[in-house]
Amino acid sequence: MSESALKKTNQESYVIAPPAIVALPVEGSDDLFPVNRVFCIGRNYAAHAVEMGHDPDKEPPFFFFKSPSNIAVGEDFPYPSKTSDVHHEIELVVALEKGGTNISVDKALDHVYGYAVGLDMTRRDLQGEAKKMGRPWEVGKSFEKSAPCGPLVPAAKIGHPTEGEVTLDVNGERRQTGDLNQLIWKIPEMIAILSEYFELQPGDLIMTGTPSGVNAISKGDTMVGKVAGVGEITVKVV
Repeated sequence: MSESALKKTNQESYVIAPPAIVALPVEGSDDLFPVNRVFCIGRNYAAHAVEMGHDPDKEPPFFFFKSPSNIAVGEDFPYPSKTSDVHHEIELVVALEKGGTNISVDKALDHVYGYAVGLDMTRRDLQGEAKKMGRPWEVGKSFEKSAPCGPLVPAAKIGHPTEGEVTLDVNGERRQTGDLNQLIWKIPEMIAILSEYFELQPGDLIMTGTPSGVNAISKGDTMVGKVAGVGEITVKVV
């Protein structure tokens, strides 16, 4: 890029208006946490891996992306187009305040700003079709408002959770139940492994996987997800 191009930093220099910065609120303050990328780890609870037809003892970790623009804070979830089978997946979300490459497991938590409760909403039928054809999952995973998320709670306030119940209720009925101590790949390991493949950056989020019990939702449903010691999120399907 030329020096003159680098100097073009004011609003009028862009040929279209730049997108708004996606940010998560920080609980108990007016502060905002700007979101850079959203990494998601697949099948990180053994029971969920089994319910999806996989053997958790034979799988290395794998990751996929959601877009920062998929994040929705304090909003309803609009039932998406081109699908008739949308599933809920309740997850602990990790927010990084420092980046790097080849981060060691014992130093990984030094990179964490805080934690939140999130949902990885999934067009399961479209994801299934993509799997059968050996294609990427984005059409099933990375769509508008597919990542409802609650406020961030700083690690300085709650520490780094290693256990605690993870639940999701739909219309008052329990659908998902797990515990953070059931994560196959723990938070420090996820950070370390990701940093071998990517240069992690401040603002990156990691969605850490979901317990078993994923299931379909319908318009009019109300989802309440909780992670003990972190918080809860309530989302209505419209």
